[in-house]
Amino acid sequence: MARTTHPKSILIVTGLSGAGKSTSLRTLEDIGWEVVDNFPLHLIDRLLAAPVAEGHDPAEDRPLAIGLDSRTRGFDAPAIIARANALRAEGVTVETLFLDCSGSVLERRFAETRRRHPLALDRPAADGIARERELLEPLRRHADHIVDTTDLNVNALQQEIRARFGQDMAATLTILSFGYARGVPRNADLVFDMRFLRNPHWIPDLKPHTGRDPDVAAYVMGDSCYATVTDQIETLLLTVIPRYIAEGKSYVTVAFGCTGGKHRSVCVAEDMAKRLRKAGFSPTISHRNLESQPLEAYEDRRRGATRGDMTGPEMARGTGAQ
Repeated sequence: MARTTHPKSILIVTGLSGAGKSTSLRTLEDIGWEVVDNFPLHLIDRLLAAPVAEGHDPAEDRPLAIGLDSRTRGFDAPAIIARANALRAEGVTVETLFLDCSGSVLERRFAETRRRHPLALDRPAADGIARERELLEPLRRHADHIVDTTDLNVNALQQEIRARFGQDMAATLTILSFGYARGVPRNADLVFDMRFLRNPHWIPDLKPHTGRDPDVAAYVMGDSCYATVTDQIETLLLTVIPRYIAEGKSYVTVAFGCTGGKHRSVCVAEDMAKRLRKAGFSPTISHRNLESQPLEAYEDRRRGATRGDMTGPEMARGTGAQ
């Protein structure tokens, strides 16, 4: 299905070669922008009319970043400014990001990478830098955002781009429950072991149900340690999740585990997801082992000393955490 209207937000990314355009475009892509680099200017209208990429809803209206510089075929700074003004007249938000840098630092960067300046293939890099600065000056004068990368490393530039253009882009937050009997999830950023809580597995009326069941949840939450521990975990998550997002992490997974992945971990995951929603996050809940076949033998081997009806020999055999 073809796009019938232009994107509501377009960012023209330009600047001096070696100043960080590629890093900026990669960062924009990481935070959810649609990115096109070195696209011929005379084909811009075709680009804007083209169907959105497969897998994206046309209604999402993702912002579009277009990389243009002296290497772009048909590069013409006044023509770019004129086209941007025409789009603004049509109601499209068009901004320009110009990446600047001192000549001496650019020379050092080209020397360190052993790359030739695109406008000085057979001359010193300084000649190409001076020529390019002259060609791009009209764009710099009309730029909405100017970022001088003279004193910025790659990480600092990424942070600057995220701060300016990533305010509305949130990481995908997943709250996961799992059973240790089937292994720890590999993709989890934070893992919390809930096997210290009392186990509904040993209550005949609760055993067939899951942590989503109100009676099971009430039993788990009734543990004397539950409120203290989960409140501390909530405080930790509210502290670190925004930091993960600020560092540009696209996916954050918080995992809660118990023995089988059916009762305690499910209860805590559901409870924590509700708390995070109240705090303004939009977590997705995933229960990895909720439908898995129970491993009765494994549960029996993992009996803990907190089980009230344990006999002496049973306690000797199973003193580990449930």
